[in-house]
Amino acid sequence: MPARLGGPSRYASQSAAASGIGDSRRVSAIPHWHLRFQCAKLLAMRKCVLLLTIACFVLLPLTAQVTLTRQDNTQIDITIDGKPFSTLFFGPNTLKPYMWPLRAADGKIVTRQWPIAEAPGEAHDHPHHRGLWFAHGEVNGLDFWAPETPGASEFKPGRISLEKVVEVKSGKKAGSMVVMFDWKDQSGQTLITETRKTIIYGDPKLRILDFDITLKADQKVVFGDTKEGTFAIRLAQPLCEPAAKPQPGITPGTGLMTTAEGKQGEKNVWGKRSKWVDYAGTLDGEKLGIAIFDHPGNPKHPTYWHSRSYGLFAANIFGEHDFYNDKGRNGSVTLAPGQSLRFRYRVVIHPGDAQEAGIEALYRKYAGGKETGPGTE
Repeated sequence: MPARLGGPSRYASQSAAASGIGDSRRVSAIPHWHLRFQCAKLLAMRKCVLLLTIACFVLLPLTAQVTLTRQDNTQIDITIDGKPFSTLFFGPNTLKPYMWPLRAADGKIVTRQWPIAEAPGEAHDHPHHRGLWFAHGEVNGLDFWAPETPGASEFKPGRISLEKVVEVKSGKKAGSMVVMFDWKDQSGQTLITETRKTIIYGDPKLRILDFDITLKADQKVVFGDTKEGTFAIRLAQPLCEPAAKPQPGITPGTGLMTTAEGKQGEKNVWGKRSKWVDYAGTLDGEKLGIAIFDHPGNPKHPTYWHSRSYGLFAANIFGEHDFYNDKGRNGSVTLAPGQSLRFRYRVVIHPGDAQEAGIEALYRKYAGGKETGPGTE
């Protein structure tokens, strides 16, 4: 029977009753199965909204804010997602610039703290090993590797001092800084002008740093053949390899070096060539590692490794007569005035060992020019 003009239809009445409007006696006209269906539909929609909300929170850490803050002419502080990561020190009392400390994504400090700070169980050797640094032990008869340790070498100490901070940038996926340094002799004359760009990525599980370093000769410069160099990190004591003779009061090492070729341990890594080396162990109950990647465009790629069981972890292309134990070899490099050397490295701080972290795959992406920071696979 058609609805009367101007009067409510059966469907309009049902709708009004369901909404609580009109004669309450009409509610009984709606089938119980229909009400149950509508309730189930509403609950399903609420579950979807809840799941989407949770998914958003899970996906948010794919990128993290990287903030760089300059503190006058002394340092640049780096935070990731509001938490301390590292600081680049280059103040007037600093004999060479260094980044200290380095932290894993969960905040654990993966570099030795001494001599900047004290930590229980650390060895107090080589006070010139500070966090992460770039320097060399023989340049025109000067030692830029260990100027903080008088008498550490036969050469007089040089100094790497700040020329200027060119650029400091913060960002949602990465932050960067470009800083220029002068490599000076004892009279204050500049031998080398260094331009160093560092990019720090905000990844939820990894800490990735890219270094692009150009050394331009202001005069004729000879980088001497010595093992004391060049791009280096000093690891936290627990990440060192186990000592042959444990020392009282020193935390036992748990670490192991691994090359791209799968060779392991100091005797198979020190002085050998490889495109990457990973140094991994257990720190505060967690398996952690640090990898250094040698860019395929670097001089003498793949680099030699001056990496020691006590925690020194360094890439060095110059020290051939030491590495081969052959006094007839000469790994030195000479630059005429105006000539340059360019070095690029990537540092990856990761959970697990080299295999678990997929270091080889990460290296291939780096070597191919692909970003391996947040948002990539």
